[in-house]
Amino acid sequence: MHYIQGIGMTKFSIEDKNTMDFAQEAIKLALDDSGLSINDLDAVVVSNTDSRINGERQRHFNSFLSSFFRKNMPIIRVPAVCGGGGAALWSALRTDYDNVLVLGADKIATNTSQNVTDQILEAADKTYEQDEGMIFPAQNALVAQQHFLKYNSNEDDLALIALKNHEHAFLNPKAMFYKKNITLEKIKSSPIVASPLRLFDCSISVNGAAACIIGKKKSNVKICGSGLSVDYMTTFERKDMITWNATKKAAEDAYKQANVKPKDIDVAELHDAFTIVELISYEDLGFAEKGKGQELIRNGTVKLDGKMPINTSGGLKAKGHPISPTGISQIVEITEQLRGECKERQVSNAKIGLAQNIGGAGGTVSVHILEKC
Repeated sequence: MHYIQGIGMTKFSIEDKNTMDFAQEAIKLALDDSGLSINDLDAVVVSNTDSRINGERQRHFNSFLSSFFRKNMPIIRVPAVCGGGGAALWSALRTDYDNVLVLGADKIATNTSQNVTDQILEAADKTYEQDEGMIFPAQNALVAQQHFLKYNSNEDDLALIALKNHEHAFLNPKAMFYKKNITLEKIKSSPIVASPLRLFDCSISVNGAAACIIGKKKSNVKICGSGLSVDYMTTFERKDMITWNATKKAAEDAYKQANVKPKDIDVAELHDAFTIVELISYEDLGFAEKGKGQELIRNGTVKLDGKMPINTSGGLKAKGHPISPTGISQIVEITEQLRGECKERQVSNAKIGLAQNIGGAGGTVSVHILEKC
């Protein structure tokens, strides 16, 4: 059994600092929170995109970390694009070290939108998607269209998801949209990016870092379930493009390990790179029957004051999406919720939390379940 020893993350923003500066801040916060020192760490698992467009001219990030720590120890890099943070935690949990630092750090918002989009698009199929200009908003718009056709969901449902996450981010000092009032009218009138997805249906690229330290010493939060699964890269290769089997399989493994069911989850952080991804994740994770995910947002179940609040941090949509740190920032939020440290956005009596992190359009998915001790 592994326990959360310490957590830390930077504010997610477009602040122009070096990747290592973001990493250093998150690491220090996690160490301070844990009461451990660098000398207590046995290994590090890091996720980083090795970006070629951030102007730093610095790759081989795990060795760079060794220079920072001034310590020789295993430092393993686990890239899985947007799902890198969750994949790094899944990997760290399968080591036999006493204390492992899990880190995600990226500087993404440093270039033109076209160059950032081109780099992110490298997580899509080279021939059938990249060469045809199938950017991720368009890819996810096709998923939304299919869900609308089959299950009578609509743009209003997606707008309510965006509104909910912005309302949550308004209360989160680490979120990009902290204290920024985004109204339903503004969401619904925002420009169409790829029909039916509008600007506010899409997550925002930011810079930042997040870290957690896991260990065998008992603490107040334990990781009781950890699942990871991989699926075909393109959604059109799958039997059903609006059922992401990697999510279903990762969740099934995590639920089994934790000995819990979807109804037992008190709070969740889902990978809302696009609002439609959050909606279908309600179904793939078992929170709603297939085709009825929209009912959870319509009846308020997933709002902060609902039965099972989702994305209390603001999610990728409004907290921001720095790629590799995203999955670990979800663990930070769930840990704070279970500890009762979230102040204005605190979920009452939260005992079990879930974090779902996705790479690509359902290509790599991890699901982790945390429990208050």
